Amino acid sequence: MAVVLCSWGDAIDGGTEEALTLARKLAGSTGVEFRWLVLGGAARAATEVAARYGVNRIDRIEGTAASASGPDALVATLAAYCGSTTPRAVLFNQGAESRVIAARLAGRLGVPVVANVFDAEPAGSSLCVTATAFGGDTHAVYELTAPVAVLSVTTTSIVAAPAAAPTTVVQHAVALDAGAIAERFEVVSAPQVAEARLEDAPIIVSGGRGLGSKENFEMVKDMAAALGGMWGGSRAIVDDGWIDSSHQVGLTGKITRPSLYVAVGISGASQHMAGCSAAKTIVAINKDADASIFRYAHYGVVGDCLEILPELIKAAKA
Repeated sequence: MAVVLCSWGDAIDGGTEEALTLARKLAGSTGVEFRWLVLGGAARAATEVAARYGVNRIDRIEGTAASASGPDALVATLAAYCGSTTPRAVLFNQGAESRVIAARLAGRLGVPVVANVFDAEPAGSSLCVTATAFGGDTHAVYELTAPVAVLSVTTTSIVAAPAAAPTTVVQHAVALDAGAIAERFEVVSAPQVAEARLEDAPIIVSGGRGLGSKENFEMVKDMAAALGGMWGGSRAIVDDGWIDSSHQVGLTGKITRPSLYVAVGISGASQHMAGCSAAKTIVAINKDADASIFRYAHYGVVGDCLEILPELIKAAKA
């Protein structure tokens, strides 16, 4: 038996090292092998990362299933893999696609799935899994008694920690024939994003309705540029049409983990904080001294952001 982290694509996604950290911990406490299943081009860069994070074995798919990339093909391939290897737990680095794949895989296998996981440990013959709930305000603990568990890991709540000593990683080819899979949906166009991902930004300046207007939001962009970071915003101003959803921070937007998060005119609703509460330092600017954001902020400024932002931009540029 083994604990397996599943990855696919042309590159190793951000958050993978955090997911590997949790998978290694679970494998060690369960007393089983720690494996990393990697499909696609990401396999080329996986060996070095795997050794650093204590992976015992990298599994690569061979056969007709090796080219799986669409969701239907991935689910079929992963189900076939689980059928041939009988893992104790299957983990995913949670993202929009992997969260769906995890649920569909669990349904295919007839086993439980838990999303938003940030901790897991054995409890006798069961697994005790801790996950965030209600936008991150609450932690829920699940006892999974099935022989296999599927876990979708929210990596912003985990600190990546390399193994005490690098491991010698064994490369293992798994021959699978998932059959001919016809994808039921075809992506005919997709947005092209030239800039870096908001999820990977070390500095983020976000704005909310407290700025008053779309024109005033330009100061948030200026502040982010002055600090060498990226800009984001709350769900409210996406709904109002100030910015597009690709820059939304929150439960239904981007889940971020920057070193510095500056929240300007944002009240601090739980849905927004789910996307930024893992920041190392949160600075809040809001004229409402009772705003929820101050419960989370490491530093807070009570005042009119339209007066404060121009001065901060000047200071940052200087």
